[in-house]
Amino acid sequence: MKISGQNSVPRRVVVKLGTGVLTTGIGQLDLARLSDLAAQLAALRAQGTEVIVVSSGAVGLGMGRLTLAKKPRDLPKKQACAAVGQSLLMQAWQAAFAPHTLPVAQVLLTHEDLRARERYLGIKHCLRELIAYGTIPIINENDTVSAAEIKFGDNDTLSALVASLIEADHLIILSTAPGLIDLKGTGKIIPVVERITADVEAMAGGTTSETATGGMISKISAAKLATRAGCGVFIASGAEPAIVARLLAGSGPGTFFVPSGLPLEAKKHWLAYFQRPVGTIHLNERAGPVLLERGSSLLAVGVTHASGDFSAGDIVNISSRTGTIIARGKSSFGSDEIPALAGLKAEALRALYPQRKRLEVVHRNDLVLL
Repeated sequence: MKISGQNSVPRRVVVKLGTGVLTTGIGQLDLARLSDLAAQLAALRAQGTEVIVVSSGAVGLGMGRLTLAKKPRDLPKKQACAAVGQSLLMQAWQAAFAPHTLPVAQVLLTHEDLRARERYLGIKHCLRELIAYGTIPIINENDTVSAAEIKFGDNDTLSALVASLIEADHLIILSTAPGLIDLKGTGKIIPVVERITADVEAMAGGTTSETATGGMISKISAAKLATRAGCGVFIASGAEPAIVARLLAGSGPGTFFVPSGLPLEAKKHWLAYFQRPVGTIHLNERAGPVLLERGSSLLAVGVTHASGDFSAGDIVNISSRTGTIIARGKSSFGSDEIPALAGLKAEALRALYPQRKRLEVVHRNDLVLL
């Protein structure tokens, strides 16, 4: 894989490591590989690149310590495994980076931490300070407290959100997969993906591992998210020798996903990807094209109805007449107000809400096209 322009030293890199890379079985860390990966990341740090690690493995290590052969299905048991395994995981990372005199810092996150704007910014500033102190932040989902509504779903998604949060140049996803393989064609690794199309997504598969979550499907989804933020994404095997340096030099085996030309402005990226919408505002046949072509505010005259239960200030999806989600934004009105204002022109809306300063249903500054 030869990638043009990959010879310069990147400013900031996020490296996501899957459970399959770090372990040899349930609860059994591959200490030799962990040590090797730490050495690779320490060498990258010595070149001046800021390094952030997103590490899986806590649940698997907890399963081993609790002598469980299969991942529990119910949430409390998974949380217990994570609580036991997370401390073991951090001890292992501390030992791996100790020979390189690099301190590590544990950062545990839930989706709610990134959904709330103030907490999102707080995490961003904290990571910057940790990097400034010369630490290697080790990030994982806070599985001990994560419930279904606040889970990321998998660490591939978490790594992509972290990469976009800190404006990383590259996200390197290392797992047991050597890259994206063209199973229906050549059977070989696809070295470069210029754009993630439906055909590319169709090449992905899930996972059958007892400890892993997601598979190639989640990795493609993560690449889609990160590249939209202007971050280049590598998917490669963590078992390959010196894989980090080889990927960044453009010579490593794996798949590189080319970043989009222009990353979304920070607030709009937060709106688009760090939120879980609580409802949907539906548009008429004219409003959808206008919104897509002009990127203007959403006005009441283009709204037909709302679905879901939401309040003013909540994040909602915006749907075209055909049902396609075309945008996301912060609604200025609650779902109970939408029926009265749907289809109204400016004069009628002003008469309905004479004291209201903002009459746009979703202001363009709080709206992002998807």
